[in-house]
Amino acid sequence: MNSPVNTAGSIRPLHQQPLTSLKGVGGQLGQRLEKLGLYHLQDLLFHLPYRYVDRTTVTPIGCLLPFQAAVIEGEVRDASVVFGRRRSLICRIQDGSGSINLRFYHFSASQKNALATGSNIRCFGEVRPGASGLEMYHPEYQRLSKQNPVPLEQTLTPAYHTTDGISQARLRSLIEQAFSLAKPDSLPDLLVDESTSDDDISLLSRLHYLHFPPQDAPLDALLDGEHPYQQQLITEELMAYQLSLLRLRQQRQQQQAPALNQGHSLISQFKAGLSFKLTDAQQRVCEELSHDITQATPMMRLLQGDVGAGKTIVAAIAALHAVASNKQVALMAPTDILAEQHRNSFTAWLSPLGIQLGWLSGKQGAKQRREQLAALADGSAQVIIGTHALFQDEVIFHDLALVIIDEQHRFGVHQRLQLRNKGPEKHLLPHQLIMTATPIPRTLAMSAYADLDYSVIDELPKGRIPIETVVISQKRRGDIVERIRHACLEGRQAYWVCTLIEQSETLSAEAAEDTAASLQAQLPELNVGLVHGRLKPKEKEAIMAAFKAGEIKLLVATTVIEVGVDVPNASLMIIENPERLGLAQLHQLRGRVGRGNIASHCVLLYGEALSQQGKARLQAMRATNDGFRIAEIDLELRGPGEVLGTRQTGDIAFKVANLARDMPLMATVHHRAKILLEQHPAIAEQLIDRWIGRNEAFAQA
Repeated sequence: MNSPVNTAGSIRPLHQQPLTSLKGVGGQLGQRLEKLGLYHLQDLLFHLPYRYVDRTTVTPIGCLLPFQAAVIEGEVRDASVVFGRRRSLICRIQDGSGSINLRFYHFSASQKNALATGSNIRCFGEVRPGASGLEMYHPEYQRLSKQNPVPLEQTLTPAYHTTDGISQARLRSLIEQAFSLAKPDSLPDLLVDESTSDDDISLLSRLHYLHFPPQDAPLDALLDGEHPYQQQLITEELMAYQLSLLRLRQQRQQQQAPALNQGHSLISQFKAGLSFKLTDAQQRVCEELSHDITQATPMMRLLQGDVGAGKTIVAAIAALHAVASNKQVALMAPTDILAEQHRNSFTAWLSPLGIQLGWLSGKQGAKQRREQLAALADGSAQVIIGTHALFQDEVIFHDLALVIIDEQHRFGVHQRLQLRNKGPEKHLLPHQLIMTATPIPRTLAMSAYADLDYSVIDELPKGRIPIETVVISQKRRGDIVERIRHACLEGRQAYWVCTLIEQSETLSAEAAEDTAASLQAQLPELNVGLVHGRLKPKEKEAIMAAFKAGEIKLLVATTVIEVGVDVPNASLMIIENPERLGLAQLHQLRGRVGRGNIASHCVLLYGEALSQQGKARLQAMRATNDGFRIAEIDLELRGPGEVLGTRQTGDIAFKVANLARDMPLMATVHHRAKILLEQHPAIAEQLIDRWIGRNEAFAQA
């Protein structure tokens, strides 16, 4: 075992003591702990419980309530194996106030013998309503005897996030060991909160309290993250995150990028050829991008705009700066359909100016791919549009100066780093423009994107008519089919969105393929198309082209049409089983209609079993078309991970903070982080290492 004291006799800081300092931690267990982000003793102490269980008191059986977790004691009055749909051991225990059944689906003969009639046991579990009254399924239990009484827990029992091969009991044991090795001087309090009167209580003592709260601890406050000790740590963690991103901003400002000073005359020529005028918001964002891109430091700007706000044309104008400077631009999209949509738009806008476009998709033929790679390498392809294929090692740019990433949260951080590192020289980084049509609440953006500059197109093009959203039960499906018939016979087009490609035994949503066949049978006078992610690229392109040309009147689709499809004549969208989708995704889908100058409608066709949260989401969709308000509601209902998109490898996962809950702290944290980084950079460094550690490198994407 490694000693907590170094050779000079002073206490070794906990962040320098590896987990192998603990008894029983070898290579295999160490690897499992690393999956939880645990490398040193300090990491264990900051791996705080996500909830607590009260095992300090025994609850009379007669006082139990459904879905309550409780400790009970009683005598086994009956134990027998029951053969129903599943073989189970049912054990009825009774105290002076009532009785309850314990049910075990997995049990051994010795376990059955231990629960013999007449035994006295103590058990802990969650109470659930069963066929014969209240039951506990697979509770923890232990036999009691007068000769060897078992004391109750003296502290609330913590529950931790864990991984395969590490039980709650094992993790608690390791944390107890870590505390036994820790000394107050080995864990300094880096961020003293002036508002607390507990300055005389060490950080180590506060952490111990949160891991093992005493019996009289305020459980409700702990569960809600409102205990003063939790609030201090939440502030510290949010500070560390802010400091990390602010430091990345500082580092970026010390790096170099090509100053793209050309393009003003080309941009004027481009705008003159448009059949419409840019909105004031688009003009403002163009000026912000122009300022950034003409500097010799890398632009890192997040461009937000609600569905249909016109982000793509702003990106095209930014690209003209690079093209006019004889540099290359790469535009990356997450799906073939969105990439194809960008290629069509950029071709229509830039080809009349004599600009050569490249196209790179993972499903191209070998000959076409070789030709495109050669065009990228020799610089003849000035603007390159593609999907994940742009990441690959064989892709070599002649002189890449601007990277545009659409819907960036769908890409892993490693992939974004790969594309950024494809600039012509190691010391020159390309500018980056990150676009998203997923509105992000300002507070969340302050936390998740503090290292980026921030632009918002908060104005829709003139003439757009708000989309009317209605929520209708599946029982009225026939009425909706007739509504589609009427709209399409009047010359309009419609989408029908399904959540699955093919039937599933576990989900009740209708499959897109079956839905398309059913709708075609009900609407024989209409041409019904089908598009989903498993079609070959050429098939998808042909179907989308036919829909855009008006040859297909009703398009049945999965959520592959969520982004990038622009058919102004489509004025009706049916979203089946919308309760399966998040608000941001529903809002994106709804934005596929309402792109012309006619009234558009979105019908949310929900199933019978609708949860309270599902009802709240659909009500929000009906109440507003404001993407930012929808994003705020989504944040409240589902949390930041879902709003920002699937958590990618290397993203920072909060240990105690919760952005939805702790938003009121963000303004103060943001201000304090700036001051701390300027005045106490050494403390800032320690905070980042304590809370983020090895994850920070990935935040540079």
